[in-house]
Amino acid sequence: MLIGGVGSSLAFDLGLAPVFADEGPGRLDFGKLEPLVALMQDLPVHKLQTRLVEKLNSGVELKTLIAAGALANARTFGGQDYVGYHTLMALAPAYEMASELPESMRPLPVLKVLHRNTNRIQQFGGRKKEVLRPLEPTALGQAEGGSDWLRSATRSADMDRAENTFAALAGQSVGEAYNHLQYAVQDEVDVHRVVLSWRAWALLDFTGTEQAHTLLRQSVRYCVNTEKNRRRNNRGPAEIRSVLPKLLDEYRLLDRKPGNRKGDDSWIRELSQAVFAGTREAAAGAVAAALAEGYDPEQVGEAMSLAANQLLLRDPGRDKKRASNYNGKKPVGSVHGDSVGVHASDAINAWRNIARVSNHRNTVASLIVGAYHTGGQSGRSTAKAYPHAEQLEKISDTDPAKLLKQIDGAIREKDQMRVTAIVQRYGEQGHNARPMFDLLLRYTTSEFGALHAEKYYRTVTEEFASTRPAFRWRQLVGLGRVMASSYGNTAAGYNEARQLLGLA
Repeated sequence: MLIGGVGSSLAFDLGLAPVFADEGPGRLDFGKLEPLVALMQDLPVHKLQTRLVEKLNSGVELKTLIAAGALANARTFGGQDYVGYHTLMALAPAYEMASELPESMRPLPVLKVLHRNTNRIQQFGGRKKEVLRPLEPTALGQAEGGSDWLRSATRSADMDRAENTFAALAGQSVGEAYNHLQYAVQDEVDVHRVVLSWRAWALLDFTGTEQAHTLLRQSVRYCVNTEKNRRRNNRGPAEIRSVLPKLLDEYRLLDRKPGNRKGDDSWIRELSQAVFAGTREAAAGAVAAALAEGYDPEQVGEAMSLAANQLLLRDPGRDKKRASNYNGKKPVGSVHGDSVGVHASDAINAWRNIARVSNHRNTVASLIVGAYHTGGQSGRSTAKAYPHAEQLEKISDTDPAKLLKQIDGAIREKDQMRVTAIVQRYGEQGHNARPMFDLLLRYTTSEFGALHAEKYYRTVTEEFASTRPAFRWRQLVGLGRVMASSYGNTAAGYNEARQLLGLA
């Protein structure tokens, strides 16, 4: 009655979120964030951006909007909706993109992704269709068996058993709960499985660790659903389930301390080629051998990242058959969205980040599984990586401003090969990378990118920073190609957000 009297809009501003008849103790509540979370679930999407800009103008921080968006997404989808979990994975990258923009433009990537988030929540059915509910944890006894118990539970395809097991493990420290979770994540090689696990962890910087169970249990549910689908389709268990323990034992990796040996450029190139061109098991074996030889996990990860990048730079693009299902949004020759190279790059970035925040066992295991994940995918690759020598020969300018202008034009013409040639020339000439990132960031913000734009931009940003100078520009060459491929499909809500922010 109170909400009816003041109106729904004022009710949201006062923190009086609508309550459905079935709400109560069986529903997750997010405390101080609850009114904003409810707003992102319930407010009609055509009113959302106006309200969010009002929130920003009243002092609400972008980081708070990201936190509320993540919790609204998790409560609604629980890691079980394709567009839903892709949107969740884009939230933290959108915030990182915002930090690179001029102050007046910073809300743009965040508003763009939050628009997608609320739109999908309402298409899904909103709060009436919420997936996540409170859980009573199972009593597990001694915690030492937690990882094996959770993996056994997810392999059983019993959602209640897996959820309750993880709820009990979540009562430990957040880091320990995450380490337990990785045993289940490493059971399959699926880009969404690993990226969801990493991006949920990254979102704890926004929501606080008190929301760790809500965010991380999405991965548990994803793993159980994958197991259900495997059984439904009469597929056997993934081979990584036998390959990983075999390599850990063969190279005695759990008994070794992490190495700090540094590889030269030739070593990086050789290991990268082994991962790129080898079978999945051979790629995993090459990485396990490198770790056993004492090479720094960061060096090993660098080579793996470059292997994934090669899948993008050698991708011939979608053929007519693979382009026919996307209504022209992923045309023949395109590489944006769920292309093999973008997927491989995002997956390796996630495996590397998980390795950085995990215990020793999961550090080496994540890198081995990441190599297995990347290997065996080069069958469609072209003999040479883009750009080719004949394309590079056409680029004669040395002035960075002129080169940037040429890249801008080539993106608008969707000329992927010309973009790759100019970006490489720009890098070879030793120009500052920041203006190049600024240019590509603009298109990452404006274009839809088939759900992958924000994640892949963040992947390239991180991998560029952690790759040695001899190879790092390959990452930006890949980003340039993806931006040229994706240009021409402006993201929903982007133009409205620009108008609300008063941007020309």
